[in-house]
Amino acid sequence: MRTRYFYGWNVVGATFVMAMASFGLGFYGLAVYVATLQRLHGWSAAAVSAPVTVYYVAGALLTAVIGGVYDRLGPRAVVTAGGVAMAAGVATLGLVTQPWQLYPVFLVMSVGWGAMSGAAINIVLAPWWHRRRGLAVSIAFNGATLGGVVVVPALGALIAAVGFQRAMIVAAVVAVVVFCAVALGVMRRGPEVLGLGPDGDPPAAPLGRAPVVEPRWRGDALRSWRFWSVSAPFALGLAAQVGVLTHLVALVTPVLGGSGAARAVSTTTAVAVLGRLATGLVVDRVNRRIVTSVTLAAQIAGVLLLARAASPGAVYVGCALFGVGVGNLTTLPGLVLAVEWPRERFAALIGLVVGINQFTFAFGPSLVGVLRDRAGAYGPALLACATLQAIAAVMVLLGPRPAGKA
Repeated sequence: MRTRYFYGWNVVGATFVMAMASFGLGFYGLAVYVATLQRLHGWSAAAVSAPVTVYYVAGALLTAVIGGVYDRLGPRAVVTAGGVAMAAGVATLGLVTQPWQLYPVFLVMSVGWGAMSGAAINIVLAPWWHRRRGLAVSIAFNGATLGGVVVVPALGALIAAVGFQRAMIVAAVVAVVVFCAVALGVMRRGPEVLGLGPDGDPPAAPLGRAPVVEPRWRGDALRSWRFWSVSAPFALGLAAQVGVLTHLVALVTPVLGGSGAARAVSTTTAVAVLGRLATGLVVDRVNRRIVTSVTLAAQIAGVLLLARAASPGAVYVGCALFGVGVGNLTTLPGLVLAVEWPRERFAALIGLVVGINQFTFAFGPSLVGVLRDRAGAYGPALLACATLQAIAAVMVLLGPRPAGKA
């Protein structure tokens, strides 16, 4: 029996750390930046939300081609360059004095987000794993969720201690060190450089990379309800989710205060970790579309509670219910695709779904910001987000039954 330790676990660990830092600064951290800039400069929610939309759109466009970039340059170069870009944007946030300056800053940050977001996690790990890819990807995505648990409170404490400008510089320096350490010190192109195959098996059967999918097949997928019954519900659900997450600090601060708002974000992301683990225990034995619909229902309950909550306890319960879906909505698309499409098409499909999702949820922050400014409160915006998720919860159940195991 083969007992030798497989280096792929090192890559999982490195990807876990990369995801924690990139999602902490480039996803969950946006709520901290938005709320702090509003407080410091008195800018409207719409003024700070529109640049966030541009950020996500630019990241989605990069995600569409990032697979080819990884193939040409390898994970070491891509993660290092992406880490430097994200850190440069974070450091520059502290120097912003006008809303328009957020656009170039977030565009620089978007290079890092596109290089190290959800699609990148799958791309980095795919050559290393075949049989246990689901476990490896789940572990790495929990790093992404922990970015909200660890990085957001750290940013809040740092801003309170040294001010926004200095805090952003410190965060950027730490980020560069972390990204370069995991990229240059641990990441490799694939197990073949060690004379191994995926999962540490002998290299006789090269399974590391999926066949190239012809553009014509991509077009056929994009014209099928089978594809859109997966992509559209997750795109709508994530648009609502990202809209709420981006404004979560500003939303709960009136009830909880600054330190309480940071704890609320941590509560949301901590429950997201538990939600993903719980889903992992049952998802292989039940219909994954039903799991998705139940997840969205829990988020709807949380959003509706946040829309009406006036006490700290109600806010924390709302954040916990909302957090149930925060992790699952990023991992469930791949799990649904895996049982409904052939394995050799998975890499291309997940790239399409992630790109469409990111492009769609790019408009979530602006939707929430505009509705909040028009109404003078977050209630109508949260009701709109709950409506989007309700549509998604129904739509995902209308897809085809799994045709067979991929």
